[in-house]
Amino acid sequence: MSGFTLPPPPLLPGQAPVGRAALFLDFDGTLVEIAPRPDAVRVPLDLPALLLRLRDQLAGALAVVSGRPLPDLDLFLPVPLAMAGDHGASVRPVPAGPVEAPPLAVPPEAWRLQAMALAQAHPGVLLEEKTHGFALHYRLAPEAGPAAEALLAGLVAGSPFQLLPARMAWEIRPRGPSKGSAVRRLMQDGAFAGRVPVFIGDDVTDEEGMDAARALGGLGWQLQDAFGTPVALRGWLAQAVAGS
Repeated sequence: MSGFTLPPPPLLPGQAPVGRAALFLDFDGTLVEIAPRPDAVRVPLDLPALLLRLRDQLAGALAVVSGRPLPDLDLFLPVPLAMAGDHGASVRPVPAGPVEAPPLAVPPEAWRLQAMALAQAHPGVLLEEKTHGFALHYRLAPEAGPAAEALLAGLVAGSPFQLLPARMAWEIRPRGPSKGSAVRRLMQDGAFAGRVPVFIGDDVTDEEGMDAARALGGLGWQLQDAFGTPVALRGWLAQAVAGS
């Protein structure tokens, strides 16, 4: 297992294999396809077992880093993995170990009520509750995107929260934690220390994780540029494990 290396991504010619990698994977849109609703995501039956094999080949240095809360990730991926949820606000460095989650503010209830009212006024807009915030998804009502952005931008102005753009969604989260902070925390010790961080994601918030990996001497790969689709990424991961 010590000789396991990640092969170059199929769509980035000239990239060299990465030895002693610490691999960080986004969930929605990266490991699995984006669904019309957050609760409708479909996880391939063989994905959990593939991630376990990959974790073992990487001597434990594999983490899923997502904007979803950790309980959601555990539901969709019921296997012992290091994970970071809520855009880095909750980090579990050791599989099945304790969660590191410093106390953070939550948005006022009045904000949620206003977001809910907007969702009700635009059929197809979905309000997704998060541990420290919430998101408005407008994939099923794209014409409501500007209204969702304007509402949430007005709410967070001058507050300790920030507005995040996502794929057909706008999300409110506390300032501070990020996928980048999750990468930096995980790389400090345990299975990840001393390895080359490689972050793979597809969305705007994943760029923070990619930047952190690059700053630590590693790589950040946009799914669309390096693999094209989640199914291609999963195939690449399977080939990497089979070829080790």
